[in-house]
Amino acid sequence: MSGTNAASGAAPCRFAHYFVICGIDTETGLEPDELAALYQWLEADRQGRDPDTAAAGENFEQSPLKRTFKSKVLAHYPENVEWNPFDQDAVNMLCMPKGLSFRTQADSREPQFHSFLITREDGSRTYGFVHTFYEEVTSPQICSAMQTLYQMHQAENPSSATPSSSSSSSMDSLASSLDEADSPSSSSCRSAACGGYDASRDTLYVSKALCLITPMPFMHGCRRFLSQMHRAVTAASPPPLPLESYVHNILYEVPLPPPGRSLKFHGVYEPIVCQRPGPGELPLADFPLGQTFTLLGVENLVQLFNCTLLEMQILLYSQDYQRLMTVAEGITTLLFPFQWQHVYVPILPASLLHFLDAPVPYLMGLQSKEGTDRSKLELPQEANLCFVDIDNHCIELPEDFPQFPNKPEFIQELSEVLLRYGISPVGGAPPTFVPTTTPGSVSTRHPGLKSQQALRELEDDGRNGNLGGEQLAVLELLQGNATLERLQALAKRTGVRVEALRGVGGEGEGQGGRTAIEEEELRNAKLNVQLREVFASRFTTMFADYEAFVIQSAPDLESWLTNREQMHNFDKASFLSDQPEPYLPFLSHFIETQMFATFIDNKIMSQWEEKEPLLRVFDGRIDKARLYNVRAPSLRSSNYQRCTVLKESAQAIEQRLMKIDHTAIHPHLLDMKIGQGKYEQGFFPKLQSDVLSVGPTNNKWSSRTATAQRRKDRHRQQTEHLTLDNDLKEKYMQEARSLGKNLRQPKLSDLSPAVIAQTNWKFVEGLLKECRMKTKRMLVEKMGREAVELGHGEANITGLEENTLIASLCDLLERIWSHGLQVKQGKSALWSHLLHYQAREEKLEQQQAESPVSNGPERRKSESSIGMPSLRASVIQDMRHIQSMGEIKTDVGRARAWIRLSLEKKLLSQHLKQLLTRQALTKKLYKRYAFLRCEEEKEQFLFHLLSLNTVDYFCFTSVFTTIMIPYRAVIIPIKKLSNAMTTSNPWVCVSGELGDSGVRQITKNILEMTFDCQNLGKLTTVQLGHDNSGLLAKWLVDCVMVRNEITGHTYKFPCGRWLGKGVDDGSLERVLIGELALPNADEDFGRGCRTPDMQHSPGQTRRVSITSMGGRGYKPTSAQIQEAIGEAVNSICKHFHKPEKERGSLTILLCGEVGLVGALELFFHNGFKSARLFQKTVFVWDFVEKAVAYMESADQMGDMQETAEPLGLTCVSLCHYVSAINSSPRNIGKDGKFQLLVCLGARDRLLIQWLPLLVECPVIQRMYEESALLRDRTTVNALIAVLQTLHDFPITLEASLVKGIDL
Repeated sequence: MSGTNAASGAAPCRFAHYFVICGIDTETGLEPDELAALYQWLEADRQGRDPDTAAAGENFEQSPLKRTFKSKVLAHYPENVEWNPFDQDAVNMLCMPKGLSFRTQADSREPQFHSFLITREDGSRTYGFVHTFYEEVTSPQICSAMQTLYQMHQAENPSSATPSSSSSSSMDSLASSLDEADSPSSSSCRSAACGGYDASRDTLYVSKALCLITPMPFMHGCRRFLSQMHRAVTAASPPPLPLESYVHNILYEVPLPPPGRSLKFHGVYEPIVCQRPGPGELPLADFPLGQTFTLLGVENLVQLFNCTLLEMQILLYSQDYQRLMTVAEGITTLLFPFQWQHVYVPILPASLLHFLDAPVPYLMGLQSKEGTDRSKLELPQEANLCFVDIDNHCIELPEDFPQFPNKPEFIQELSEVLLRYGISPVGGAPPTFVPTTTPGSVSTRHPGLKSQQALRELEDDGRNGNLGGEQLAVLELLQGNATLERLQALAKRTGVRVEALRGVGGEGEGQGGRTAIEEEELRNAKLNVQLREVFASRFTTMFADYEAFVIQSAPDLESWLTNREQMHNFDKASFLSDQPEPYLPFLSHFIETQMFATFIDNKIMSQWEEKEPLLRVFDGRIDKARLYNVRAPSLRSSNYQRCTVLKESAQAIEQRLMKIDHTAIHPHLLDMKIGQGKYEQGFFPKLQSDVLSVGPTNNKWSSRTATAQRRKDRHRQQTEHLTLDNDLKEKYMQEARSLGKNLRQPKLSDLSPAVIAQTNWKFVEGLLKECRMKTKRMLVEKMGREAVELGHGEANITGLEENTLIASLCDLLERIWSHGLQVKQGKSALWSHLLHYQAREEKLEQQQAESPVSNGPERRKSESSIGMPSLRASVIQDMRHIQSMGEIKTDVGRARAWIRLSLEKKLLSQHLKQLLTRQALTKKLYKRYAFLRCEEEKEQFLFHLLSLNTVDYFCFTSVFTTIMIPYRAVIIPIKKLSNAMTTSNPWVCVSGELGDSGVRQITKNILEMTFDCQNLGKLTTVQLGHDNSGLLAKWLVDCVMVRNEITGHTYKFPCGRWLGKGVDDGSLERVLIGELALPNADEDFGRGCRTPDMQHSPGQTRRVSITSMGGRGYKPTSAQIQEAIGEAVNSICKHFHKPEKERGSLTILLCGEVGLVGALELFFHNGFKSARLFQKTVFVWDFVEKAVAYMESADQMGDMQETAEPLGLTCVSLCHYVSAINSSPRNIGKDGKFQLLVCLGARDRLLIQWLPLLVECPVIQRMYEESALLRDRTTVNALIAVLQTLHDFPITLEASLVKGIDL
């Protein structure tokens, strides 16, 4: 597609693509800004007023000088560039975001500079730089039209002779202009002239904009070129050449500087230098970062940077367009090597305010009006919003997000860089040197410019009165000097700073013959690159190893794109397990973002295509870091590593700017018609379009463009290939992204309400897709591949990652609930909806309570059949639980807690469905196009949420660890035996992962109680006992049920044993191990399962089989017993190999149904002679006691003297432990004592030393048959070898197990 004429062919390599002039079209005259009218229509619709009357009548309240009128693109050169088609509507809208503004001679008419950008469909950007100034209106029609409008305004508002401070329309508050900011104080206004206009007396001025559109953001160069163009028009004498020569020169004869080189080209009066980073350096960023830091302060900026990385909604707010652009570009520049992937509109035109309703992450800039109160700003959604008030140097952050790693050290390093350049790290104060925005400002260190510096400080900082004597003298000298005062006035009018006028008060040349402006630009460039290097080095450190975790699974690009959604591209779990602990909260959130996903996608695609530039630079840095620093273990640590390349990066820029590599052709006379475009001071002439529409053909650098063009063509074909596959590539996000892009350059004709509805429809589809992706991701993670292999159903997901996914689900629900809201109430749209629902339901409840009909008895009947009355699933009840939690202070926090609670109870989908069945309420709260009123999408959304019920979440219990929770405990005796009732006094103590309830007495024969105690977490054990008093002290208990009354989790603690002296093993107290009972599930659920649920416990089946005499129960074979021991040990090993936060309860692995204790009991029972001797059962503990008694007596008789020393010590330890267990004040039975011995032996690594002692002991022959496993040397040695592996792990025992044991 190489261009036929030079204009298009050379475009990609040209410094500027278009020169544009916007202003008033004298032929069409004064037209009200359609956009403003449309905006008022939308705003009225949003507030529920009649849009038509609002749009028609509202504007008369405003003085005509304050209204917005339609601007037009008066001319643009060339007509079109094939590479970058001219988008007239977008350029007009962004050059004059508020339309035309009028002034009179009484108003301030300072020129303004701002920049903008347009993002094209393929994601590439074009930058615009705009110099706006005021030109006298010479058209009598326009002057008389303004006079008429002013008279109509006065007739409507007789009181408005005095200027009105603010108008009532919210259009005004959001979209009004900078006019007030610029207007002089009222004392300088003449009666009617202030805000008024009289054609006979006043001169009328109107805004006009000169704009350069460029492919790269050379902000300083463009700013200086445009201000020189304006100066040429306002100067007393005409410029050296016609203006066409300069425009032609910058459009066609100034190339882009090649990478790593600098270029000098010529403005009207002075040369301009710009430089471009080399291939290995950080990409070009010309917006002054120093100013961004000055405006916000380091602390705020790092927080904003963090919110951007986590892809929140970010709204910048300032009166000044250039500040919005500077902060937006500054923040996105610092993301290197990542790129913002969502809606990006640094300057949001008034007509696009409905964009703030977008339920997707965005980074937008909104122009504020002076005197507007932030609290009056009605934003559709704030739950996940970071609001940046640039002018007041403050930011409002969303609740509860992870901090950037090493934040204090990071802030410290940035502050040091800023202080070296004289900038205070605390934002808000003007910098101690000249503000970075002004061309021609200079460092205080420059000796020759002290005088201007003093004057500037007095002018700008308002710090008059605290100056030193010498500075004061300089000031008096300046004030007394008429020439200097005139120069100062001229400089102000032309937009040039005094410092730039050479030879004033000493020499104006800087070091090495550079002007003060160049000095300042060099300083800015060095500061920019050093700040960016500090940020970049954080990522180089954090992601030094990222390549190791990229999963390259596809054979070619096409198959990768086709299966992109099903593929895992990055091993998140392994990556996180490799990171230092303090980084995890941030990293686990960050690797879920779109910008990280795109970064990894680019990495994978780089095996088939040319590397994306940012990725190339980043990978280069990581390789370099590896060369210098062979991966030492220290890199794993969270120690802060400072940036080491600050000096070199600044030197590279300084060398380029000191030694100019290329100089562009000078502007020269063109072949023009004589007599046209005569110079008239103060007016920008009509340029001759024929000489500006085509560039020269024999240009020395046009040959460069041909190869560049071919390269671009190739690249464009690739990007076209990719855009074809966009839908495959990143389904939801790409669409949301491209949607944002299409809307970033809106066509004015398209902004009808119908198109806005279409936009909203796309948002609805996007939200549904995001919901599908998120629920799928949560399920896949939770059910993890290894869950089955882990020996107990522990999930494969880290608590951290689960938390991240749930937080992002909360954020999605907030965005869905804030889409299409009629009126916003409170920061959380979801909680506000719930409160409305609660108010209605409670009203209904009240009415029902007053009516006599009651349905009580039926419910009681259904409840009495189970051991525990059922909990009713109720949205309101769950809300009340959350409302009673004093720890949560905000609506957003309450909504999140409610979501977590509903998710844990597996009621999220059901609750939200219940909430949305009240259609009258939904209609009242939401507009027609809102997501919640799209029936089909809503159903699908609830269905996706329903899928989350297939997994267990403890996302409420594990987060709110300090709240008080009511628990209900019920003891279920075995009914068929008469001993269901007991005369003794039972007690219970419930333990969980977070603590225990203490001993709670239970009322005799009621066997049920409720108690409040601090959150115990997941429940693990119950200690159950009684005091053995009365005649019927024996008690046969089936199980204990305990329920958390908030989350509804019910735990079953099976027992199936007697409690009482002289029955079973004589136990008055047992430690029961819990399992999470499935709602309404069969009691024996999952018994036969080899890999039981995470909370399975010693079931009564095993207990009975082991303790039953003479093998009435099931007798396992020796192979099964050995396998059981192997599995139990294996599970404990796996437990310790998992990250700490992922481990379940160790108690279950030791004492649970398939735990170590049970397996060893089977081993000891094999071949055990437990025959009845006079009706008395013999227990394994009896064998242990006899063996110990034998050892003690043998020791006293001196038989053990000959044994080796270690064996003697082992013998002592075994006797010591057994006597400690026997002398414990607890009334645990013989099986309980054996359990305790095994647990203590495992903890203190003594089991394998005790086993040989028991085997050697002669007692074994009396109590075990010849064929018993315990008497088989080979088997015992194998058992010792298996148990040996437990020595590598620090086994800790739950307090409930070892209570009262004094070793």
